[in-house]
Amino acid sequence: MSHPLVLALFRNAATAAAGARALHALGVNRDHISVVARSHDEEGALAEQMDATPGADIEDSRPAARLGELSAFVLAAVAILMPGIGPIVTAGPLAAGLGEAAGHLAGSLSGVLTEASVPEPRAEAIEAEIKRGAVLIAVHAAPDDVTPVRDALAASGAMQIEIANWEEAS
Repeated sequence: MSHPLVLALFRNAATAAAGARALHALGVNRDHISVVARSHDEEGALAEQMDATPGADIEDSRPAARLGELSAFVLAAVAILMPGIGPIVTAGPLAAGLGEAAGHLAGSLSGVLTEASVPEPRAEAIEAEIKRGAVLIAVHAAPDDVTPVRDALAASGAMQIEIANWEEAS
């Protein structure tokens, strides 16, 4: 099943926060608002500040997630053989962090956006802007809500807005 995904790119966190406030004023629930930023740490902090969710569902593609899981298992297996630190790495957050990093290398935001019907040059431009500090807000919307959501984001200062088609994982 698919639904519209309204993507709004903001120059910085302050303007993105204004966009999130406008969405909440429309009655958009936090579970339908995703924030994508330069790093997961920044993304998490912004999502908390904006009463939204981190954009992991947008940002992390299935191939990236699978590679990340596989990498964590491989790294854990290799670490077991390392004298002295194997059990620490295997049991600790380092294995998950390294696996996640490997997963991110395999997938890209532009690839996920392209799969969601954003033209490849636009998707690559969005990813490049985020790497330079822009913030992407993605809103999972019902078809009837696309216009008011788009208008609220535009009025809040979005640099650009795209309407994509988000395919639910089955």
